[in-house]
Amino acid sequence: MSKIGVFICHCGENISATVDCEKVAAEAGKMDGVEFATDYKYMCSDPGQTLIKNAIKEKGLTGVVVGACSPRMHEPTFRKACAEAGLNPYLCEMSNLREHCSWVHEKNEQTTEKAIDLVKMLVEKVKKNKPLNAIKVPITKKALVIGGGIAGIQAALDIANAGQQVIMVEKEPSIGGHMSQLSETFPTLDCSQCILTPRMVEVAQHPNITLYTYAELEHLDGFIGNFKATIRLKAKSVDYKLCTGCGLCTTKCPSKKIPSEFNEGLGMRTAIYTPFPQAVPNKPVIDRANCTYYQKGKCKVCEKVCPTGAIQYDLPDQFITEDIGAVVIATGFNVLKTDFFPEYGYGKYADVLTGLQFERLASASGPTLGEIRRPSDGKVPKKIVFIACSGSRDPAKGIPYCSKICCMYTAKHAMLYQHKVHDGESYVFYMDIRAGGKNYEEFVRRAIEDDGVNYIRGRVARIYEKDGKYIVKGADTLLGSKPVEIEADMVVLATAGVSNPGAEELAQKMHVSYDAYKFFAEAHPKLKPVETNTAGIFLCGACQAPKDIPETVGMASGAAAKVIGLFSNSELTREPLIAVVNRSAPPVFSTCVGCFMCQTACPYNAIEREEIKGRDGSVIKTVAKVNPGLCQGCGTCVAFCRSKAIDMQGFSNEQMFAEVMALLNE
Repeated sequence: MSKIGVFICHCGENISATVDCEKVAAEAGKMDGVEFATDYKYMCSDPGQTLIKNAIKEKGLTGVVVGACSPRMHEPTFRKACAEAGLNPYLCEMSNLREHCSWVHEKNEQTTEKAIDLVKMLVEKVKKNKPLNAIKVPITKKALVIGGGIAGIQAALDIANAGQQVIMVEKEPSIGGHMSQLSETFPTLDCSQCILTPRMVEVAQHPNITLYTYAELEHLDGFIGNFKATIRLKAKSVDYKLCTGCGLCTTKCPSKKIPSEFNEGLGMRTAIYTPFPQAVPNKPVIDRANCTYYQKGKCKVCEKVCPTGAIQYDLPDQFITEDIGAVVIATGFNVLKTDFFPEYGYGKYADVLTGLQFERLASASGPTLGEIRRPSDGKVPKKIVFIACSGSRDPAKGIPYCSKICCMYTAKHAMLYQHKVHDGESYVFYMDIRAGGKNYEEFVRRAIEDDGVNYIRGRVARIYEKDGKYIVKGADTLLGSKPVEIEADMVVLATAGVSNPGAEELAQKMHVSYDAYKFFAEAHPKLKPVETNTAGIFLCGACQAPKDIPETVGMASGAAAKVIGLFSNSELTREPLIAVVNRSAPPVFSTCVGCFMCQTACPYNAIEREEIKGRDGSVIKTVAKVNPGLCQGCGTCVAFCRSKAIDMQGFSNEQMFAEVMALLNE
């Protein structure tokens, strides 16, 4: 016989403002099978949990229903309380009286009646609940970090410093990411390279980190704690075991007119190159797409001059397979190029630059050694216009979101320009100034008040060239939309931060969600900001959305903490609320007919094929089997199953039927 306890939470006034909680508790006490019913102002508090524990022990309850807020918020809280009182935690159910009732209705009798019905449904469901045991999954204590920018570096070092093994995969020849391209960082204006390069070296030298540069993830199979990663090591055409990094090959290479990716096309590099002087590893790779030998079969100058014989043109791509327990995605972001803006010159004007290109001009290691000079003629610009929100917050261009960092780096760029060109004039066109960080607002005020940067609130309509000048036409909305026209020597666009090319393909390889803009999506924006919908795969940095360096580093450490927490035990304990394929006695064995529609529908690749064999080893039947380590309990397979052979533990057809009948049998 069922002995159910019902506990109604007022949730402060979130529920009690529109629902008569005392009446709900009183009516619940009259329901069939309910042994005890009460209400309390904050059921999730320590006194509220104690109330539940005492009732379980004193009344001998066989099930608990808590009428409160969303199960996503406090179901673990109440299940833990039940477990501490000796009741199987999966005999506890939550009725969502807040989101499903009080927040969506006015205060009246009907609202209270609905709350009573919601509780009644869960009372009938919990009668059908069965005790479930947590799933134990073994863990491989090795992490894979994809991306070698500041996010990946921070995550890898945190995990490695906790004593765990880390494999870092970076698609470029060197780690460092976009931060290595920066001149100085806001709001302190300290040297980006000075902060970053020691950490890059630490990654390369750390005994717990295996670094693979010029590499990409090819496949990822398995599940949390037991992934199998296949990594493609792209052919560098240089044997790193023999190469000493002397750089002689890069100085002798005759192919010298290749736009440098590190310098955002403002400088040139050779076909065999090291991305930048502080690169880690500081050894070259051959760009086969631009190498004369690979294009025409001639040259081989680098091979002739190499003192150690490290150049090997026939080196193939290599594939390695690693057993992995967790994955951290830190693949970063990209910026729009100037050719995205037809109104600003279709990208044809040499002196209309992106913010990242301006960073390279301002950097001491850049193509102009830190001097601000026009790419077109090498002259120092005496008047610069900075245009914020170039592409960002622009639904017409398909990018309605704010790129978050543009206001700050635009202020930094204007400030750097004023520091380097003392007689120069700088103008910033902006929509709004969003400086939401520690000392950020003060930094912007410093640019305006101390460095004399002219801020104009308004948008730029058009840029065109006239007599060697760029005519910037806009409006000042603070002066009644007064037309503004500035003759500039250089224009810098704070272009939108966008997802990396290939982000969608990588997300599909790893079975993680991504949003409409191809940024990776977190499992929950508040409660699980660094986790994905696939257990064991975590996010950090600007692959999730545009972020500044402090937030990126903080999220990287958060993702690392999740990995370290996962690795802290030899086994992983998981929720048993997963799909199961029914089994029955011979000769049926299972009502599964082996159509495997469920396998094609499962978004987590959790459905496997199981062969049922006779005593002689012959295959009697092939049926579906759910891998408990991979299944996330979404229920898609249940809906697809034609023979109704799959059920959800905790949400079986019998339980759902009991809920429906509770409403119909008034």
